[in-house]
Amino acid sequence: MGKTLRIVADRNIPFVREAIDSLGETLYLPGDAITPEVMRGTDILLTRTRTRCDSSLLAGSPCTFIGTATIGTDHIDLPYCQSQGITVANAPGCNAPAVAQYVLAAIASTMKPDETLSEKTIGIIGAGNVGSILERWARGLGMKVMLNDPPLQEKGTDGREFVSLDEIARNCDVITVHTPLTREGDHPTYHLIDEAFLSGTTRCPMIINAARGPVTDTSALKNALCDGRISAVAIDCWEGEPAIDTELLALATVATPHIAGYSQEGKIRATSMVLDALAPHLSSRYGLDITAEKLKASLPAVHPVPRTIREEDMNYDIKADTATLKSVPADKLPATFESLRNNYNLRPEPHSDL
Repeated sequence: MGKTLRIVADRNIPFVREAIDSLGETLYLPGDAITPEVMRGTDILLTRTRTRCDSSLLAGSPCTFIGTATIGTDHIDLPYCQSQGITVANAPGCNAPAVAQYVLAAIASTMKPDETLSEKTIGIIGAGNVGSILERWARGLGMKVMLNDPPLQEKGTDGREFVSLDEIARNCDVITVHTPLTREGDHPTYHLIDEAFLSGTTRCPMIINAARGPVTDTSALKNALCDGRISAVAIDCWEGEPAIDTELLALATVATPHIAGYSQEGKIRATSMVLDALAPHLSSRYGLDITAEKLKASLPAVHPVPRTIREEDMNYDIKADTATLKSVPADKLPATFESLRNNYNLRPEPHSDL
């Protein structure tokens, strides 16, 4: 290699320093401090959702690889990267068990002492990585499950039974969304949970958004809460975050700073998946003698995801996280939202199997 490799990484990606420090020049920054000036001499970028990766950041940069330790790639201009020959890697499904844990904990936190999860019908919109684990765990806890996922349904190869959004709205006690954020195509998800959808609810359901903020319409949620069409909301992903809606924050039964997927195991998986993609890129593009196993040698081991869980296995005090966010003064919300997210005490996922 003709020059020293330069790698810039979001400083809040866990376990990454030990893996990459020996590869060349490394720089660790907050996501919003990764600027065009920083990228001018940077070959590899490891990031999270708060860094917008597009031409304004990358033009004139020698960057050949972007690894995001997140499920989504909403923050990355994929067509631009493809046009520039920049390899992009993400971590699909890395935090799926943690999000499923979050959803079940959110539901449990709203139940009366004489209620059980087995009495509830849950509607899961989006049956991919998160939705599939949530479905399996919910059924194991005795819940009735209804699934909606038009792209999977149209493929016709999934083998599960799917229902329409109208059926979800009419028949579910809890409705939770686990889709990507899309604004175009046959099945856009922007404001999927809107005024029209909420007007079709009949069982005064709880609505949960631990997917992407704009999948739910903030104004519609507030209206439906105020007129009694829905009983509660649990919001982890907010429109406009970190400048979140203070009225919805006050109305929400569960309110958290985009940390539904923040488990110890999920963070390890995310870093591991990015390193899995980085290793062959370093080998083929820069001629480094490196393997994924070598890069990941310092990562802690992760327990297998259990097929089933018990209620006591959830082990997550979601009310404490809610109280923390709700206690923040309105004028300090944006900065504190980010601080709470970046300094979150990662929780363990459920481990036991029946």
